[in-house]
Amino acid sequence: MTEKDFLCLTPFLIIATAPVVIMIVISLLRNYKVVFGFSVLSLLAAFSSIFFILPSVPHTIEPLFIIDVYSLFFLGIIIISALLVTLLSYDYIKQLEGVREEYYIVLFTSTLGAALLAVANHFVLFFLGIETLSISLYIFIAFQRSKSNSIEAGIKYLILASVSSAFLLFGMALIYTAFGTMQFGAIVAALGTGGQLSPLVISGFGMMMVGIGFKLALVPFHMWTPDVYQGAPAPVSAFVATVSKGAVMAILIRFFFNLRGFDNHYLFIAISGIAILSMFVGNILAIRQKNIKRLLGYSSIANMGYLIIILLTGSNRGIQASIFYLISYFFTTIGAFGVITLLSTTEYEAEKIEDFKGLFWKRPWIAIVFTLSLLSLAGIPVTAGFIAKFYVIFEGMKAGLMVLIISMIINSVIGLYYYLRIITTLFSTASDTKLPELSLSGNITLAIVGISILILGVYPGWLIDIIVKYVSL
Repeated sequence: MTEKDFLCLTPFLIIATAPVVIMIVISLLRNYKVVFGFSVLSLLAAFSSIFFILPSVPHTIEPLFIIDVYSLFFLGIIIISALLVTLLSYDYIKQLEGVREEYYIVLFTSTLGAALLAVANHFVLFFLGIETLSISLYIFIAFQRSKSNSIEAGIKYLILASVSSAFLLFGMALIYTAFGTMQFGAIVAALGTGGQLSPLVISGFGMMMVGIGFKLALVPFHMWTPDVYQGAPAPVSAFVATVSKGAVMAILIRFFFNLRGFDNHYLFIAISGIAILSMFVGNILAIRQKNIKRLLGYSSIANMGYLIIILLTGSNRGIQASIFYLISYFFTTIGAFGVITLLSTTEYEAEKIEDFKGLFWKRPWIAIVFTLSLLSLAGIPVTAGFIAKFYVIFEGMKAGLMVLIISMIINSVIGLYYYLRIITTLFSTASDTKLPELSLSGNITLAIVGISILILGVYPGWLIDIIVKYVSL
């Protein structure tokens, strides 16, 4: 390896080194504040190192890594989201008895798995990244061992994720059998410019779609989502909804566009069907929910349905729209789960809609951020979510995907109903429930999220210009 190779791997080296240091610190002296502070500094260092890499990209480390502006954008989104989840976790995890510091070890290993997916150029790194992420999530989801629903959620995710990994690995094996290579570029070259696909290749891609569909919680592979979101600790639910899905979208977009999957009639029909089903199933089932974590779980299914429309646009503008959508979705989702996290304790999780009754009259600052997050998820003007949905609709219409765009608009209206139901609860008569005090890190996180949602909703041009100028495949 060259000096340039090591330079380009700096963020990964920092993220991989951090859990080792934390383990050493824990073995010497358990100090929660020290571990938390080190975790925040490590993630900040990893994010800062991305800017030192920029002059060296695009750069390929054969045969596994491809480091370009596209992958660095996703890497930055993943690290910033992990940092916000870390800040939100401070008070929540501090209340736990027994093991607490280990939480940050698992956070780093799962972030490392997600980061590897953003730069993968080979099936080997694809599988290593997704398994590092998944295995960490098994532990992460079941971290509150004292709660039976947390253990249940972890076991459900373990079983279903194992099955999806088997499909993914079998699909990769079939494609390797057909082409004799596992590198994305070589597979694309072997496929040529639209020749007839063999049954072996079609079966391989079909099995991979099952595995990826599970990781993104797309219908009909979505069954685990509401149970996991409800059972997992609130900051972990935020991590699963953002970092985990963003990483899988990064590699899916790269592979799908390089493969020109949008030109294949069967893939086009399959993805269109999955997108429409995900939108309608996610939104319709969300209407019936009284548990906000389950509601946000179904909402994330619908949002992934909106997002995979981008796969069928077949243009760099579509890729750019997906990046902006993910950035706005990450801030919005972390804001919603962040409020749940900050209002929860070890004894009681604030997850029912009635738990937020009259929140504005007790904690106006939290209620405003929660309202902004929900309005952004609904796609209301002056929020980031509105610009993100408009961007996707615009690119979809340019690509002639009218059925998908009409479905997206109808489902955005359906989603508005259950988001407004929560918002009206926030401003109703206050209940007598005593709320916990907010930490400095919690207030900082909510401030970052709230301001970001407004800035991206009112003045999104600067970020769109950066994405359009630098990001392409």
